[in-house]
Amino acid sequence: MAPQIFDYVRNPDAITRLSFKRIRSEVKLSYLPGLMSAVAERVVHAVASVEAADYLRFSEGAPEAARQALLNGAPILVDVEMVSRGITRRFLPANNDVICCLSDAGVVEEAKARGETRSAVGVERWGDRLNGGVVVIGNAPTALFRLLEIMQDGGPKPAAILGFPVGFVGAAEAKDALGQYADNVPFITLAGRMGGSPVAAAALNAIALDGNP
Repeated sequence: MAPQIFDYVRNPDAITRLSFKRIRSEVKLSYLPGLMSAVAERVVHAVASVEAADYLRFSEGAPEAARQALLNGAPILVDVEMVSRGITRRFLPANNDVICCLSDAGVVEEAKARGETRSAVGVERWGDRLNGGVVVIGNAPTALFRLLEIMQDGGPKPAAILGFPVGFVGAAEAKDALGQYADNVPFITLAGRMGGSPVAAAALNAIALDGNP
């Protein structure tokens, strides 16, 4: 065992409890409806910024729609493995499948041939599993854009979209497009450049837990 030189909290459960205690002391999120307060709390925790709650955008009843889909056994469709790894499996109410097609056979080659991102091609590989699924995007703006294109072209629609792409190119625009072209599909997103796999996974975990700590 390494020498204990520094005085810091070591127990992981204690770290989690203290983190959420500090969040609740610094920001009041009870003004948000239903499960959105729990989603906001975990998003704030994921980015360590209470200001992140101000950037949340969502349609009415979105977390509840995602929760019901999970209860019904819907698959969770993610754009990258980092989102998949951030989803805590023991939280999932119906042992839901978590599906990422980014590394499927032929995705790399097809993306190169078309001059597209692997994430966009991976979204296309979701196929009919998209119908009624819960989409969680935490990395690529191109994945969210392609999802919206599929929907606009008459393709299957998910039960809910958690769209948190991150970056300087396309992220803010993709999330703006989600707000305009979700086509009555419930959604949650974070306006602007902010986002990322930890944020997307945190939002899904909050919904899976039904708002419990």
